[in-house]
Amino acid sequence: MIPFQEAKLIVKKHIFLLGSETVSLKNSGDRILAENIVATFPSPQFDNSAMDGFAVRASDTIGATKAIPVSLKMVSVSAAGTPSDVVIGPGECAQCMTGAQIPMGADTIIMVEDSSGFSDDYSVQIMIEAQPGKHIRRMGEEISEGEILIKKGTKMTPSEIGTCATFGYGKVTVSKKPRVAIFGTGNELIEPGNPLKLGQIYNFNLYVFAELVEKAGGELVMRNVIKDDKESLRKFLSEALESCDMVISSGGVSMGRYDYVREIFLELGVTEHFWKVAQKPGKPLFFGTGNSTLIFGLPGNPVSSYIGFMEWAWPVLETMMGKDESKKVTGILERSFPREKIKKRFLFGNAWIENGKLICKPASKVGSHMLTSSLAANCILSSEPGESSLNAGEKICVKLLPWKSIK
Repeated sequence: MIPFQEAKLIVKKHIFLLGSETVSLKNSGDRILAENIVATFPSPQFDNSAMDGFAVRASDTIGATKAIPVSLKMVSVSAAGTPSDVVIGPGECAQCMTGAQIPMGADTIIMVEDSSGFSDDYSVQIMIEAQPGKHIRRMGEEISEGEILIKKGTKMTPSEIGTCATFGYGKVTVSKKPRVAIFGTGNELIEPGNPLKLGQIYNFNLYVFAELVEKAGGELVMRNVIKDDKESLRKFLSEALESCDMVISSGGVSMGRYDYVREIFLELGVTEHFWKVAQKPGKPLFFGTGNSTLIFGLPGNPVSSYIGFMEWAWPVLETMMGKDESKKVTGILERSFPREKIKKRFLFGNAWIENGKLICKPASKVGSHMLTSSLAANCILSSEPGESSLNAGEKICVKLLPWKSIK
């Protein structure tokens, strides 16, 4: 059993970056950018109106009130997509719609509500004195041409996709998805939907793994439940090591009679970097490398597998795609958290904002077989080894689950 931080450093040393590919913008959702997105033009591209109204010269409105309006002659119309080519002179104005280019000569916008509106004789009564620049969006006030809009390593969400579309990107360069194989072992495992016989359990971990691989941005290419048979296991793993960037197992890496996974990995030439880590849950954790594949052998207990995936496989998948590892934050405990003398301790938990501070509490169910402890959880809490529990009011490390919200 090796210390937790030592194991982390070993894994970090063996992570490799994947290549990139160009995809259409419409297919870029949830992908990780492999390039900086820069502004291809300033935004706004030109001075334009923030309101429906009239483009005027501010000097022509001096002294205008509702009681004594100023009369201007409307000489042109500027609409979005159809700018006016007329230069506004003294005593003149142009009808100007929201988003339309400001005509030359005009330096302010009078809202329709502060005017008489358009009349048949092309005269407009201005009922307010205006200041230069009022209700005008200036060219480049939001974004300058060449400015970095979205940094490399960012996940493409609706905001990023919309911004790329705004600046004309029909295609973007993204990191390739890690190709992932997941498997579980055991004669006792059957698929949900079938009746259980004595001694059988449902295959739950692979359903969790499959969802987590997708949420992390990976591509699940192999998935199987393998009976306690060495030849079947050897065949599956041989193919996985040839075709996948990462292999993740559920169970079969502990000390049981039928725990063949580690043995077969070694037979296939996988280099073992560690087996057993000072953490709870999930001590019997295997990490190895073979060909261009990273291998994580996670325990079979559901909480051990789930937390093990989030702590070990998830950040590696992110790093392989060039994404910064999800950051952990510090929270304040509402109730005590059990620590271990020599092991790093993990528990599902719940975190929320209270009086501007992040408050959290561990799940009340602490057994590694109690998957229902994850139902109400929105984070994973972890503590370094210690002689006694952390008490209410003390600080603790919080890893927020990306798909859950903080209330």
